[in-house]
Parts: sequence; structure tokens; C-alpha cells
Amino acid sequence: MSMIQPPLPREILICTIARLLDGVRHVAVGASSPIPAAGAMLLRALKERAGAAPVKISILGSVEHNFFTNGSTELFDCAGQGRIDAFFLGGGQIDGQGNINLVGVGDYPRSSVRWPGSFGSAYLYFVVPRVILFREEHTPRVFVEKVDFISAPGTSDEGVYRTGGPYALVTGKGLFRFDRQKGRFRLDSIHPGHSFDEIAEATGFTFEHDAEPGVTPSPDVDELDLLRGRVLDELAETYPEFAAQMRQSLTEIA
Repeated sequence: MSMIQPPLPREILICTIARLLDGVRHVAVGASSPIPAAGAMLLRALKERAGAAPVKISILGSVEHNFFTNGSTELFDCAGQGRIDAFFLGGGQIDGQGNINLVGVGDYPRSSVRWPGSFGSAYLYFVVPRVILFREEHTPRVFVEKVDFISAPGTSDEGVYRTGGPYALVTGKGLFRFDRQKGRFRLDSIHPGHSFDEIAEATGFTFEHDAEPGVTPSPDVDELDLLRGRVLDELAETYPEFAAQMRQSLTEIA
């Protein structure tokens, strides 16, 4: 009887995202987000296997997994109408108040490093109820005390109407939850293979935490079965290179 291969670090991230999405009806994913897309696909597969209510996924740039016919315009319309429950945002910089910077490093407009730009991040941050921040890289250059430019604010002043905002932050080292009342992050769990001291050293902002933070749960057998089969097959349509890398990594540890 063959033993199941242990989960890859990225498989832990994908399963963590799938669990954070539990309960959503419609999740939208950006064009360059293979790990969030895989998490959404895993949730959909798990729900279908259990006979639960279906989960709708819209991946920008995908032909097969996209309900939109007018690209980002329809995405923004659906979000404003309350028809998208979850979305993913990243950032070149993210601070402890959930602010994200997609513009560049340094004093704008004389940024020493420029990134693609804010696009519609501020709008989506305000109207999508469950925004999950995701950056696989967990270093002090990404997680800073204060972003150099606010592309999208994590919190708003009292009296500002806002139905959306940061829900959680997933990194390559741990999972943080965002406390909207306090306007700051709390370390929820540490991914296997990492430590609290490692996370504290790699994070430029302060965060709340338990005396002994828990360990992020690893995928179970059913999750790994779906992830390594159906999900990778579906993912290959939009992210063929990423799916191939995942399969190669599984082959190397076999």
C-alpha cells in the first residue's frame, strides 16, 4: 500500500485559502493569481463532492473559468452590486493597518521603484466583503510599518460607507486575520516548517498574537486527492506553467 506524499508548502497555502473562502457563493480571481485560483477551485471541488451548494468562480483571463463577458468592467459592476463575495489583493508593500501599495517605493511621484499601478484595487477593497490579501514572499521589504503610497486603504474613517475590506492575510510563512474593529492584524497560525521568531523577524509591522500561536492545518487526504488531480487539471487551462511546476515538484518528492 503506497503512502500519500506529504503536502508541498504551496499545497498548504492553497488549502488555507480554500478554508478562508468557505461560505462564499461567488469568488473572483485576478489574472496573475494561480495559488488563490487553486484555492477557489479546491473549495468548489470539495463542495461538489459533498453535494453542497455550488461555488461560482470568475478568473480574469480564463476562457473556461470566467463568467464575465466584458472583462474588468463587468467585474467592477458585479462587485458594486454585491454579487462578488470574495476577491484577492496583493501589493509590493502591505502594512499593519491593511493598507496596500501597488504604485512604487519612495515618495510619489518620484518613486525609486515603480510597479504596474493601483488599477481598481481601492474600489474593490471597499465593496467586496471578504478581501484576502496574499503574498507568498514574507519579508520586511513587503510587510512594512507604513506603506510609501496607499493604493487601497485597509480601514476608513467613521461615517464612510464601506461594505468591504481586508479579511485575512496569507503569506508563505503564516496566516493573519484582520480585526476591523482594531484596524490591525492578528497572527492566526504558523505554517509547518516555520516559527514565530522567523515571522516576527520577517514582518516590519507589529501584530497581535497568542502566547503560543497554533500551526496551520495541513491538507487532509480528500483535499490532496482533489488538489493533485482535478484542481491541477483545471488550473492548467489558465496557468499551465504553474500547474506543470506543481506536478514536477510532486514528482521530485515521490
